[in-house]
Amino acid sequence: MSQEKQLYTVTVYTENNIGLLNRISAIFQRRHINIESINSSVSEIKNISKWTITATLSEEQIKKIIGQIDKQVEVIKAYYHTDEDTIYQESCLFKIKSDLLFNDRQIQNIIKESNARIVTVNKEFFVLEKSGRKSEIELLHRELSAFGILQFTRSGRIAVTKEPMEITKMLEAFQL
Repeated sequence: MSQEKQLYTVTVYTENNIGLLNRISAIFQRRHINIESINSSVSEIKNISKWTITATLSEEQIKKIIGQIDKQVEVIKAYYHTDEDTIYQESCLFKIKSDLLFNDRQIQNIIKESNARIVTVNKEFFVLEKSGRKSEIELLHRELSAFGILQFTRSGRIAVTKEPMEITKMLEAFQL
């Protein structure tokens, strides 16, 4: 088993219960592993939540963490994946002064070249939305920083696996 650290995407299918987030983050915390991003949403299965967590660690560590997460009563199943196993994106919003949009050709070019989308414009500010890989978002952030960013927020990773997930079959059997 590899001791080399790499970024893993953890997918957790769970019932939506109070306190579970604290218990799962404690599993990482006890091993001194930083959660880089976390996203929670509804899943393809009715009444089941899907959490997507990213962290950099070794394969040995991720296997132990998955084992601990799976032991939580509300957790239906936890999986881990490498970047090669998933299709993933992040999303972000930038709030910038409006006069830059109207008076600076360079910022218009940055928006166009980055495939960012203008969400709203008013007299004081405009808001840009960008979805893509973390590196694309970081590049756009660096480029826009030169102009001054009023506010910035980025989502955690969202991901689907390239291979079919056995969770759907497992839950269909469970619901019968």
